[in-house]
Amino acid sequence: MSVRVRYAPSPTGNQHIGGVRTALINYLFAKSQGGTFILRLEDTDRTRYSQEYVQNLYETFRWLGFYWDEGPDVGGSKGPYVQSERIDLYRRYAEELVFMDKAYYCFCDSERLEKLRQEQVAQKKDEIGYDRHCRYIAEEERARNLAEARPYVIRLKIPLHGITVFHDALLGQIEWKNEDISPDPVLLKSDGFPTYHLANVIDDHLMGITHIMRAQEWIPSAPMHKIMYDALGWEMPELCHLPMVLGPDGHKLSKRHGATAVNEFKKAGYLPEALINYIALLGCSYEDGRDIYSLDELVRLFRIDRLNKAPAVFDYQKLEWFNGQYIRMKSDKELAELIRPYLISAGLRKEEDPQKDQMELAAIPFIKERLKLLGDSPAIMSYLYKRLDMPAAEEFVPKKASIDEAIMYLEECRSILESSNLDDLPAIEEKFRERATVIGKKLGDILMPLRVAITYSRVSPPLFESMRILGKDECIKRIEAAVAYLRGA
Repeated sequence: MSVRVRYAPSPTGNQHIGGVRTALINYLFAKSQGGTFILRLEDTDRTRYSQEYVQNLYETFRWLGFYWDEGPDVGGSKGPYVQSERIDLYRRYAEELVFMDKAYYCFCDSERLEKLRQEQVAQKKDEIGYDRHCRYIAEEERARNLAEARPYVIRLKIPLHGITVFHDALLGQIEWKNEDISPDPVLLKSDGFPTYHLANVIDDHLMGITHIMRAQEWIPSAPMHKIMYDALGWEMPELCHLPMVLGPDGHKLSKRHGATAVNEFKKAGYLPEALINYIALLGCSYEDGRDIYSLDELVRLFRIDRLNKAPAVFDYQKLEWFNGQYIRMKSDKELAELIRPYLISAGLRKEEDPQKDQMELAAIPFIKERLKLLGDSPAIMSYLYKRLDMPAAEEFVPKKASIDEAIMYLEECRSILESSNLDDLPAIEEKFRERATVIGKKLGDILMPLRVAITYSRVSPPLFESMRILGKDECIKRIEAAVAYLRGA
């Protein structure tokens, strides 16, 4: 049997971490088995559908670097891959279920259904749902309603007694009491569009889906799908309900925990390789003692029995760690190109600026270790592009020293710089060390006000490398500006 799996999002919002994780696991499983990964757009919710979200879907997966083998934009032998283009199929199979007495026409209007709901609430009934009224109307009334062209939906006949049994590759055999299944759910709406349940079953069968890998929140829909498969005489694909992804507080991951839409992560400066690596590890184990995996390695190592049953917790700090690791794997040239859009967006440089290109390339080796996100680059590097606002005067002053002493240290530094060559960093560092010994001060105390004068921060990339990039003249001007500032403090 050739494995065929699908990712079937509804284009009613931007792609988020939970959806991408489902798609990634489907992709890893398909490729690990030499199978086929399919994209199907479940666009029957026309009230929230937007072509903008479809475009976001395509752009997200192109950026992430893994894609489907069949889908609306790439074609395939089982199309169309957009549900709104398959409407006639759904009606045909819904009518077939009615013909086989596995479903029925329901003529209850919204007014009756709302009155029913209010009565159930008032009576404090344990279950709120349809009362199966039209399941039992006489054939003559049914025929008359149809002849009068009364609007109707088609509902599935859920067995009134017994249990529905299905197997899950991760969770094992699951038994569901039929009385606990949503009573006679709608399959075909009055506007002719299918509900999720009908379209899902028909499409999975006709597209030859062998395995359905989806989040555990969909388990309650599995028994009604199994009933439909049995009614149509089809074999149900193997189910595998994936562990949920929770926020640090133990609740389902949502916006309140931080970014969840993939384009938010992209905008912040996460690398697609880091996001894929981290998401692949949520609720799944691979080889002991390793954290970093390429996409090809994840494909080679993936197995269903390596999935965990328990929910996974999304740790933003851990994801940042992964991102930092992948940043440091980039060559200096690659990283300079990756951070350039962020520097342009921050107004630090123009699109075309060869001089800035060279400066950034020179700066990469000593900022690379500090970057967790590409979006951090403007804040870390801004001092290289322009003079910033002076920090508070006390920032220049070492412990147990005074502003006057900080000024003296800066003047000593200017004197050293005036007679030094910034291209020879070991030599200039030795000069500073010797001068500290002569005046009987710690090297760190002398360099503290210099660091703040040059970079405007006590915590910054390596000082001497920064000075070499800025050049002697600019460094002396910044020292003089700091001295004037401190004298006026």
